[in-house]
This record gives sequence, structure tokens and C-alpha cells, in this order.
Amino acid sequence: MKQDIILSGVGGQGILSIATIIGEAATQAGLTLKQAEVHGMSQRGGDVQSNLRLSDGEIASDLIAVGTADMILSLEPMEALRYIPYLNKEGWVITSSSPFKNIPNYPEDEALMAELRALPHVVMVDVDALAKEHSMPKCANVMLLGAAARYLNILSVEELRESIARVFGTKGEAVVEMNRRAFDLGHAASDLK
Repeated sequence: MKQDIILSGVGGQGILSIATIIGEAATQAGLTLKQAEVHGMSQRGGDVQSNLRLSDGEIASDLIAVGTADMILSLEPMEALRYIPYLNKEGWVITSSSPFKNIPNYPEDEALMAELRALPHVVMVDVDALAKEHSMPKCANVMLLGAAARYLNILSVEELRESIARVFGTKGEAVVEMNRRAFDLGHAASDLK
């Protein structure tokens, strides 16, 4: 059993926090984990991408080959499309539908959404709006992880929720509970897709 995930977004959105939560859950579950992080311009606004490979067996490389990723998990819709060549034919794209317009020639919203909707396996959740609606502006990334949880076949929802507690534990129980609630809200939002 294995799962290869490309995490993408722009600096400041919390992509690497998602990688930490998944990685910690995988380690606790006794899985093999390899991760390769590519920080374009990882300060706020630059592209950020990470290869995350999970397996119950040995993993030879920390990089995901073109056409082999099981999932693209992206906090930015254009960044999700950037990595489509890496996705396998049965792979899923789980992305925020809220653009982060950080370049002057950013594609038109409708064209971008149409391209995403044309994919065979895609879940789009406006995690930014969901985070604002629930007064959790810094939790959009954990909401997206919640939306992706049902497609992470190598880890259970409960293993991910427990990992949130371990990753955020030093920040106090209120932060842990807020992030668990954000995860649950994202998970529920993916039911609607």
C-alpha cells in the first residue's frame, strides 16, 4: 500500500504544516515516509511545493515521477493545475477554489475553474470562505486537509485528527481543538462535492 501526494500552494498558506500533520500521522502508523520540499520563493506569495511519499514498504526515491502521483493537494487552484502532469489517471485533485492572485497575468477565474472542473477526479472547496465564516482565518490549510482525508487511503481520519493534537499540542488545547474543528469542517465540506 502506498500513496504519493504533491502538496502545492504559495508561501504563507500553510502547505508545509499539512505535510507535517500527514507525516507525523504516517510515522505514528508505522509507515515509511519520504519527503522532498521545493520552495520556489517560499516567502508569502511565492510558490511552494512538496513531494510526500507514504508506503507500508520501502520507498526508493523521495521524488514523485511524472504521471504517478495519487493526489495533488493544493491551497491555490492555479498551483494545482501546474502539477497535473504528475497526476496518475486515477489520481485526485483536492484544491481550494479561492485564487491567490499574486501575478499580473493571473488567469481569469472562470477559465481556471472550468479547467479544474474538466478533470475526472477533483474536489474544490472554498476553504478561505469557510475559514472566514467560522472565524478561523489561519486554519484554511487544515480545512483543506480535512477535505482530502477521505481520499488519503493510507491513513484514517482518526489518525489524522490525532496527529493534529500532537503537532499543535505545544500551542495549547484551544489551538488543538480549533484545528480539529477546522479539519472536521473541511471533511464535512468535501461531502457536498
